[in-house]
Amino acid sequence: MGELVQRASRQLTELVRGELRLAQAEMSEKGKRYGKGAGLFGGAGVVGFLMAQAMVATVIAALAAALPVWAAGLIVTAVLGMIAAVMATSGKKQVDRAGPAVPEQTVESVKADVAEIKGSAHR
Repeated sequence: MGELVQRASRQLTELVRGELRLAQAEMSEKGKRYGKGAGLFGGAGVVGFLMAQAMVATVIAALAAALPVWAAGLIVTAVLGMIAAVMATSGKKQVDRAGPAVPEQTVESVKADVAEIKGSAHR
């Protein structure tokens, strides 16, 4: 009887360690996705700020000079705006793909382990 208890204790310890490793791996993957998404959002913010600066330069040039100067400024502004939009969309997709910040696979695995242990205890 003592050997069975000792073996069950050892197996339970191994099971818990395995579940912790699974949770760590799952959260690491999600963290990478959140980090990537946040980086793209940050990049979109920088490019958006540059777009605002270009727009100001465009307005100044439009008031001070002839059509070719402000047209060039407007083209730069539009290009920067498109870059910011693409980066923001990519960042949002990365954050959406990461899903909730919960180790879902580990939770399901632990639930299955608890059910198995309960089932074994009743036998």
